[in-house]
Amino acid sequence: MVALLPLVLLVALDAQATRAQRPAPNPARDPFFTSTMKPEEIRDKQAVLETSEGVIVLDLLADAAPTHVAHFITQARAGAYDGTVFHRVIAMGIIQGGDPLSKDPTQSAKYGTGGLGRLRFEANAEKHTRGAASAVQVPGNRDSAGNQFFIVVTDQPALDGQYTVFARVVDGINVAQKISTTPATNSVPAARVEIRNVSIRDKPAAESEPFASTSIEELSSYRAVLTTTLGDITIELFPDRAANHVRQFLRLASSGVYDGTLFHRVVKGFVAQTGHLPTRREPLSERQQSYVHMLQPEFNPTPHERGIVSMARLDDPASASSSFFIVLGRSPALDHQYTVFGRVTAGMDVLEKIENATLNGEAPVTRIELSGVRLVRQ
Repeated sequence: MVALLPLVLLVALDAQATRAQRPAPNPARDPFFTSTMKPEEIRDKQAVLETSEGVIVLDLLADAAPTHVAHFITQARAGAYDGTVFHRVIAMGIIQGGDPLSKDPTQSAKYGTGGLGRLRFEANAEKHTRGAASAVQVPGNRDSAGNQFFIVVTDQPALDGQYTVFARVVDGINVAQKISTTPATNSVPAARVEIRNVSIRDKPAAESEPFASTSIEELSSYRAVLTTTLGDITIELFPDRAANHVRQFLRLASSGVYDGTLFHRVVKGFVAQTGHLPTRREPLSERQQSYVHMLQPEFNPTPHERGIVSMARLDDPASASSSFFIVLGRSPALDHQYTVFGRVTAGMDVLEKIENATLNGEAPVTRIELSGVRLVRQ
């Protein structure tokens, strides 16, 4: 005999079956990006931004903002940034780009509104110092970042803790600075400044600094030709007396650090001084800045007489870095107080012209520029 189920139970089972046949409502979709990348897949990566004004290279800060970095890598590899523009610029302040709407010139009225609402705020200790790259947010909503980002061209401490810093410029800050000064109306560039391509690469191994391991004998073979607005001056170097100062000078010269600095101080019969970085026409790149170090003194018995080249410093004997002077007359008070590292072997007539320049105090009235330093092997 077949057992009969109670009518109530049959009705209940039928109701369950009916409910099972009905499609369940879709759960609300989480709008926020979730990375599927492993930590090792986002560490030690760089982003190379090829723009219409030059190349900007970013170190991606995976430890500080892992979700933002994973999102940026994912979007870059998908081509999301290719053809977008820097749609907002503040001269010597910031440049903003990455909006996917900016690929379409006809959507210019909407630039700045696209590609947001995908990332939650990631607090970290990174500061908005020159070269920091941060995620753009909807005003008043920290959890609203996405594709858009901005790069600070000068320190912006007021932004610290307000936006997620996820990268830093390691090359091309001068390109970013140039973009920031693009002619603009109400911060909107007059012409398209395009991000043509963004690629992701492994961070290159650190390179040793130029001349770091060059022998004294090889260092001695270099001559430095200072090209000035009044002519050329050739310098013989003394690595046997001040090896670290010579290495630093050659490193700065070969990387263009001295290009565009002034002979900012001339005291007749005493010194003509140049290489002071604040007098430079353009700020240093990240690579150039990394070569500027404070030097321990290497005082030596060489007397400070006309034509001697010596490194300038502040009160601290270990504060020499880039600025140097050429002696215009015997100055025993400088002996054993400043590090001699070379002497003029040609161009004394040019040095005389610099010495006889019309001055306002100690500053030449007419700009006398060190436009470059050319290194020559003997």
